[in-house]
Amino acid sequence: MKKLVDFLEEEMKAAFEKAGYDPNFAKVTVSNRPDLCEYQCNGAMAAAKTYHKAPIIIAGDVAVHLEGSEALEDVQAVNPGFINMKVKKEFLGSYTQEMREANQLGVEHDSQKRCIILDYGGANVAKPLHVGHLRSAIIGECLKRILRFKGHEVIGDVHLGDWGYQMGLVITELRKRNPELVYFDEQYEGEYPEEAPFTINDLEEIYPYASAYAKEHEDYKEEALAATFELQNGRKGYRALWKHIMRVSIADLKRNYENLNVTFDLWKGEADAQPYIPDMVKMMKEKGFAHLDQGALVVDVKEETDTKEIPPCMILKSDGAALYDTTDLATLVEREKLYHPDEVIYMTDKRQELHFVQVFRCAKKTGIVPEDTKLTFIGFGTMNGKDGKPFKTRAGGVMRLSDLIHGINEEMYKKIAENRTVAPEEAEKTAQMVGLAALKYGDLSNQAAKDYVFDLDKFASFEGNTGPYILYTIVRIKSILNKYKENGGDMAECRISEPHSESERGLMLEAAKFTAVMEQAYEELAPHKICGYIFDLANSFNRFYHENRILGEEDKEKQQGYLALLDLVKDILMTSIGLLGFEAPERM
Repeated sequence: MKKLVDFLEEEMKAAFEKAGYDPNFAKVTVSNRPDLCEYQCNGAMAAAKTYHKAPIIIAGDVAVHLEGSEALEDVQAVNPGFINMKVKKEFLGSYTQEMREANQLGVEHDSQKRCIILDYGGANVAKPLHVGHLRSAIIGECLKRILRFKGHEVIGDVHLGDWGYQMGLVITELRKRNPELVYFDEQYEGEYPEEAPFTINDLEEIYPYASAYAKEHEDYKEEALAATFELQNGRKGYRALWKHIMRVSIADLKRNYENLNVTFDLWKGEADAQPYIPDMVKMMKEKGFAHLDQGALVVDVKEETDTKEIPPCMILKSDGAALYDTTDLATLVEREKLYHPDEVIYMTDKRQELHFVQVFRCAKKTGIVPEDTKLTFIGFGTMNGKDGKPFKTRAGGVMRLSDLIHGINEEMYKKIAENRTVAPEEAEKTAQMVGLAALKYGDLSNQAAKDYVFDLDKFASFEGNTGPYILYTIVRIKSILNKYKENGGDMAECRISEPHSESERGLMLEAAKFTAVMEQAYEELAPHKICGYIFDLANSFNRFYHENRILGEEDKEKQQGYLALLDLVKDILMTSIGLLGFEAPERM
């Protein structure tokens, strides 16, 4: 289904051509002055230089050829050379009805289906999820859904930090506390226990303690580094402990991610890349890509056009140890072998941009990925407290994600209980749904690359540009449609007709933008575009709701048109929040 703006642009191109001008000037956009017109074309200004004519003359020539347009009822050439347009009400009614009947509300799949791996999450095992993991999970999940909505095969990979120094710290502290465990007996030849000798609560206490202790005691740190080395080089007892840590941690991580309505297709980590490292390093050496620099093995990735220094990509440290560069490159080797992706997208903190510049250039230079495989980095900003600094607990520590979610759910439960519109047995579940909407919308409504202030009072409000406001609008529409059906009405008989008032027209125009907004959000990988749009759509609906009698409308045909339009708006809002990663309750 064509975007409404594409219909208008086709007619504009034909008019430019008939008037003797290049149709490439016929770009149509939504008006930035809605008080004057609905759509506009500024092409006459650009064409003036080419044709040595005043822009208003060109605009007037073009406007003449738009008389009798299928889609436009009012076209005006306005000084200094704008072409202002208003959509024909019959066309607007039929277009929005067609949206209502179309698959995916008129949003089409891309003509070429691609395989895309989306690397997001990035949690470290043996540690609890904290607020620093929030943005990667929320934005990544939304992008996965947008890409799938456009018809692509998207593989979400959590890409766990499961092979580094934190493992050595945990093993070292376990050995210090329980030296009698068989995992530390190098002579042990039997089977290792199936049950882990610790719980997730133990791990969440052990890791921060060991990390802090290592910073103060160099001998302990060296012991942890040695344990990491032995684990990575196959010591059986440590590998068995590692498997326990992975099993216990992943079960907990899955619970936490499920509370965010975030899922992954792959639960792979740095450890999965290890088997690919030796052959990858050998290839880089044999083909002359890698060389020694102060004992470390590196690949030069700087380019002549660089305006700032791009350091070499370090493959192995002077002691032979692998780094993040190494495991990220080896992971690309694995992904190419198993999935042959057309694109790999990485969702991490924007401060890691240099790392990914180095890795991407090295991967292309060495042929780890084909030249036509797209490698994309999306860096997100920091979630800050009201003081403008990274979000912390009141005690000054990093807040656990589970504590943050619990706090939001409690806040929403109080508000819902005060309203007394939801039965007590439903209130808790509803609070969780509204709390998740508050959290996700509060994040996604900001441009990903920018820092933002986490303000619970603002995010949890039922008014303004918030998740709860969007949900409240959906619930209001559902309530109207349900009452109509309960009173014997049949939605199958309802069709959108031409608008009868300015508020109805405004709502139709806003609904008609959906396909264009989705295209933009997809092309720019920008969830905030969807948030901005549904806020405008919700505002348009609420204006229409307050200015028109809907269920009390006596003209049956007009009432059915209203209800069909509400049905479309509800579907757009429900589809949009589904892409953002949350749901709407039946009551609030």
